[in-house]
Amino acid sequence: MDKTFLIHQLGAKLRPALQIAHAAAREAGEDARSGAARAVNMAKGQSARAAAAREALECLDLFRIRPLKRNEPICLGAVVDVEDEEGLGRTLFLAPVCGGEELTGPDGDGIFQVVTPTSPFGRAIMGKKAGQVIEVTISGELTEWTITDVA
Repeated sequence: MDKTFLIHQLGAKLRPALQIAHAAAREAGEDARSGAARAVNMAKGQSARAAAAREALECLDLFRIRPLKRNEPICLGAVVDVEDEEGLGRTLFLAPVCGGEELTGPDGDGIFQVVTPTSPFGRAIMGKKAGQVIEVTISGELTEWTITDVA
């Protein structure tokens, strides 16, 4: 699995979002010059959104993927297959930012759900290994997942 492809795909999703956030912040800033409290608050919110998008992109640009060694605990950059109690599987990509994004592999091969170390899934899988069972609360429901593969 070419994990750098996943990182590039995340960057490709972030760059337009950053441009949109900057444009919205500029527009809101122009409206805020009227002095209306609502416009000022909107400008602050849009500026914060643009800053967050910029920080996420910078973090992603600095992130370096390294191959995991055999039986190495799950860490950032890992691709992790999990299966729930009913046999329903998911493939997770543990990235430093962009939790919740869906990515596709090269040539559309597979769907990868991006999770961060601070997300419920991310916290549960960090440091674990293939074969271990984790518990994750999703939408208020506790579910057991078996880690079936780590790459």
